[in-house]
Amino acid sequence: MGGTKINMNFKQKKDGSCILHFNDEEIKIIQNKKSIHFTAEGLRHFGNVLMRMVLEFNDNFNDDVAKIQTRNNSVIEGKDVDDNKS
Repeated sequence: MGGTKINMNFKQKKDGSCILHFNDEEIKIIQNKKSIHFTAEGLRHFGNVLMRMVLEFNDNFNDDVAKIQTRNNSVIEGKDVDDNKS
């Protein structure tokens, strides 16, 4: 049985914020399953890509954002934005 290729498309803006784009197939999976399952190998690849992205993201944060620490009880909020603007 074949799997579905997940292509997490992160686009970081000049202000340090980021938009995660999903393709139609990914949206359908999330709507139907309410989750994404990774095999052990898939999780390894995802982790490797995520670590690379984290390092790249940090290069674009201003000093105040770079110093933020996240704890288990930290509240993380998103905002509605026009993702066509840079």
